[in-house]
Amino acid sequence: MADALGWWLAAITVAVLLAYQVLLAAGGRRQPQRLARAAHATLREQWFVAVSAQKGSEVLGVQTLRNSLMSATMTASTSVLALMGTVSLAAPSLNATFRGTGLPQFTPRLAMELVLIALLFASLVASVMAVRYYHHASFIVGIPVESEARREWSEAGVAYLGRAGRLYGWSLRYLLLVVPVVAFILHPVTGPVAAVLVAGVLYGFDRFSPGASG
Repeated sequence: MADALGWWLAAITVAVLLAYQVLLAAGGRRQPQRLARAAHATLREQWFVAVSAQKGSEVLGVQTLRNSLMSATMTASTSVLALMGTVSLAAPSLNATFRGTGLPQFTPRLAMELVLIALLFASLVASVMAVRYYHHASFIVGIPVESEARREWSEAGVAYLGRAGRLYGWSLRYLLLVVPVVAFILHPVTGPVAAVLVAGVLYGFDRFSPGASG
């Protein structure tokens, strides 16, 4: 009975988070201008074009991208430390589950521990890839504006910067999605509550208003 309730609470926790992502994607198709990710993607593209049109802006562009690269590096460091800690804590229970004879006992807690590991790993991969694209974009921005090489690589620079921004955003999102999973592991009843709260926080981050100060 307890396991059945745990599975229901785990399913509700995951379903709330998935439902929010589906609704966000559907809303983005109808009104992309109201999503922060679309607005910020346009902002990055316009920034790159403006910097590329201004002679002597190479140093400023590289410094700006260096700040973004450091933010992505900090996210990657946070993700890898959290992943190492999670694996260390979950290893004994995983070892005990899969080393026994017969079928392993797949409990709701074990399932959510695996979800937690997957989210942290996804955050790590996304942030590392963001660092990679920011790194490439900084080389392009550092090329003299009036050179032929800059014109040749400008389109790639816009694409790299766009990918870096999207990946960095997803790395932060994965870290936020960890919260309800951890809450469930601590006590299953708190999982759905935390999922609703996190969905509300994400909604505040995801909506875009031109007059907003945040």
